[in-house]
This record gives sequence, structure tokens and C-alpha cells, in this order.
Amino acid sequence: MVLDASARRAKLATDLGGEVREFGWSWKNRSVSVVYEVIGTGHPLLLLPAFSSVSTRLEMAELARLLAAEYQVFVVDWPGFGQSMRPAIAYNPAVYRAWLKDFVRSTFAQPVVVIAAGHAAGYVMELAQRQPAPWSWVVLTAPTWRGPFPTAFGDHRWLYNLLYRFIQFPIIGHLLYALNTLPPFLRLMMRRHVFVEAQHLTRDLMRQKWRTTQRRGARFASAAFVTGNLDLIRTQEEWLSWFQPLPVPTMIVVGEDMPPRSRAEVEVLAHFSAAQVYRMPGSLGLHEEYPKQLAEGILPFLGKYLSQT
Repeated sequence: MVLDASARRAKLATDLGGEVREFGWSWKNRSVSVVYEVIGTGHPLLLLPAFSSVSTRLEMAELARLLAAEYQVFVVDWPGFGQSMRPAIAYNPAVYRAWLKDFVRSTFAQPVVVIAAGHAAGYVMELAQRQPAPWSWVVLTAPTWRGPFPTAFGDHRWLYNLLYRFIQFPIIGHLLYALNTLPPFLRLMMRRHVFVEAQHLTRDLMRQKWRTTQRRGARFASAAFVTGNLDLIRTQEEWLSWFQPLPVPTMIVVGEDMPPRSRAEVEVLAHFSAAQVYRMPGSLGLHEEYPKQLAEGILPFLGKYLSQT
């Protein structure tokens, strides 16, 4: 059955409370419909969720509602994640670099404020190097630049590329992905790296996370992220170079409970760049676990932007 546009939007509706929209995009002659949501009025503000196997715009729902009191907030599902289409394509940095550039250029008439979580930070800062920059101001929450496998096991690219290929196969790929998204494993990974307080990982939340991983085609983009195939760079020196000098006013939000290696790399940015730093409880999912405290920290920074426009 083919749904008309209004029926499809109704099907995509969520409890975020905004207007669900779709951005029609094409990658190498493949149509990719990308879902995003708009809530509030005022100056536009773009929210980019973190890349992960459970990535969805709903992880930014409460933060979006808090910011919507002062801004018009745009929250996206990355191509291959959330409710966006998940075609079986080779997901790599070129896909997300091109999509983000096209989306921003088509959606906003002027440079926009962007808040990016986790791995999305790299794509924001790479685009910030371009002139004219698509961003007016930038907020990065618990920023990272390396996928889970390279972070945990080192830079063994040949092995991760081989695993990524296996996951794309019809039978063995389904099996490998299913093992990686078993509910107990998802809960363990979120408890170790994403959330701080176990009581926040409720049964309803974990059910929603698991359902996100079970959508058709979910394994392709997820596997690309986990194996490091969405990493834009290979070294910390390259990462630091995007912040020296800062191309636009930037705030870095440091989670005090981030995994040790990720925390250490964020601290390098905090000490060797001119970015404003906000420290708060939380790990890689601080934007979802502590949205009120995050909003309280970044709204004064964004207020400076409003005062200059």
C-alpha cells in the first residue's frame, strides 16, 4: 500500500510534540527520505542526535521541548537511523557529509545554531571549516571522533572492514547484528557507556531502544558506525586541528562520567582550544539522561547569540 504524504506523516508521528516532516534526498541515484521534526518558534536551532545502534531523534525529545520555549527547534533522524529510510548502501563519511550539507542549505536561509551529540560533533566541525560556514554558533555535547571498536580495541581497520562486510550479508549479517542488539547486551552497553544511573534505563525506554534496532535495514548504518566506518579522521591531532582556531563560537559540554578515554580526549579540547566549557554529570548520553541540566548550561551561551542578532 502506498501512503500519501499526510498519511505517512501521521504514521511517523511521535510524542516529541512537533510537526513531523520529511526531507527528500538522493545518494548515487538512490532516494533516501529523511525524517525530522520541528517544535517551537523563534530563531532556528538544529539538534543532531548521536550516532549509535539506537540513534533516534527521540533521545533529544526533552531537550528539544525545553529549548522550544525560546527557539524553533529542528530535530533530525540521520539517514539510516531512527525513522528515516535505511537503504542497503555503503554508509561512509561521504554520505553524511553530503546529506548534512544539503539539508542545512535547503532548510535554513542563514547560518544556524547547531547542537550535536557524540559522533555528530565531527561532521559539524568539519563543515565549520568551510566558507561560508553553515553554523552561526556550535554546542557539542560529550563529543567523540572514533567509533566504538577503534576506541575499545585499537585501529585495526582491516578487521573492522571485514566485519562490516560480513554484516551486510543476508544471513550471517542478520545473525551478527541480532547478537549485538539482544536486549541484555543493549542494556549493558548503555549502562557502561551511555547512562549513569541504572534506574533511568526503564523497561519502557529499553523496549523503545530495542525496537529502533529492529527496523528493516537497521544493521547497515549501525554496523558502519560501530566498526569505525563513519569516522572522519584517524588521529587526535586531526581532531584538535578543527578547534584551532575556532571557526565559530563553540561550547563543549563535558560529561563527568564519560568513559575514561573519551573523557581524556574531550579534556584536551577543553584545555587547548578557545571553546567555552560546561561541565555536568552524565556520560555519552547526557543529552538524554540529564536534559534539564544540559539546557540550563547551554541557554546562557545561546543567549549571547540572541543578543548579537
